[in-house]
Amino acid sequence: MTVSLALLAMSHSPLLEHAELPGDVSAELQAAFDTARTFVHDFDPDIIVNFAPDHYNGFFYTLMPAFCIGYAAESIGDYGSQAGRLDVPEDLARSIAEHVLGDGIDLTVSLDMQVDHGAVQPMELMYSDIGAKPVVPVFINSVAPPFTPVQRIRLLGESIGRYLSTMDQKVLVISSGGLSHDPPVPRLATANSEQRKALMGTGGPISAEARAARQQRVIDAARDFAAGTADIQDLAPQWDQDLMRILASGDLTPLDDFSPDEMTRIAGNSSHEVRTWIAGYAAMSAAGDYEVEYSYYRPIRELIAGFGMTTVVQR
Repeated sequence: MTVSLALLAMSHSPLLEHAELPGDVSAELQAAFDTARTFVHDFDPDIIVNFAPDHYNGFFYTLMPAFCIGYAAESIGDYGSQAGRLDVPEDLARSIAEHVLGDGIDLTVSLDMQVDHGAVQPMELMYSDIGAKPVVPVFINSVAPPFTPVQRIRLLGESIGRYLSTMDQKVLVISSGGLSHDPPVPRLATANSEQRKALMGTGGPISAEARAARQQRVIDAARDFAAGTADIQDLAPQWDQDLMRILASGDLTPLDDFSPDEMTRIAGNSSHEVRTWIAGYAAMSAAGDYEVEYSYYRPIRELIAGFGMTTVVQR
C-alpha cells in the first residue's frame, strides 16, 4: 500500500484579523499562507487530522485530559472565527481512538467536542470553510498545567501516524499552535474568584459581553506588546528555530528531554502549543522518512507570536 500522508504545521493567532501589521510583515505572512494553501490544495486530502489546543473554551479544569479525540465537534466561533459543526467522520475517529488505546496511550474521547480558533483557524485560512473537508479533531492540552511529559505527545503522534499509514486515503495532518508566546491568559495559580470560575468552567456559559471583554484584553495586550509596554514575557526566536530544526531532522527523541517548566521559563506559558507540532511530526515519522518542503518563521510582536509554518511530505 502506498502511504499518502502530509503535514501542515503552523502557528495560529486570534489577532490575525485584529492587529495592524507593518506592510512588509503583512505581505510576507500572506505569501506564506499562499504557499501553504497551494500545498494543501495540490495535495487535496480526503481526510484531515487536526492536532490543536484549546483556550478554556471547550476544556476546563473540572476535567482536563492530556489529549482527547472528538467523535463529533462544534466550533464556538471566538475572535470572529467561523462557528458551527465540523464534518467529523465518527467511525474513523472511533477507530483511531481504539488503535491509540490499544497502543497503551491513555487517550480520552469526546462525543461532542467544543473547539475554538486554535483548531479552526488553519481550516479557514486554507479553505475559507471549516466544513470543507472531513476532519478528526485531536485536542492536546497546551495551556493548563500540569502537562504530560513531551515524550507522551511523541508517542501519541506516532500511534496515530501508524494508524493513518494503513489508510487507503490521502490524509493531511494539521498541527496548530505555538511557537513561543505568552498572551494574557488567566492562570489558576494567580486567578481571582471570577477567573477561577472561568478556568473551572463552573460559571455557566460565558456571555457575549464577557467574551468580548476577554478578547479585547488580548487585543489591547498585543498592541502594547508591539509598542514595548506590555507586561508579558518576550518571544524566544532562538528557541523557536532550534525546535524547528529538531523537528525537521527526523529524530524527535531529543524533545523527550524538554521540561515543561523550562519551556514556560524560556518561551512563555503558551509555548506548550508546540506539542501539536511534535504530535504531527511524530505522526509523519511513524509513516516513514519525511522532509520539510517549506519553512517560514518570523517573530511577530503584533500577534504575540513566534510565528512559524512548515509543509512536510514523505520522501
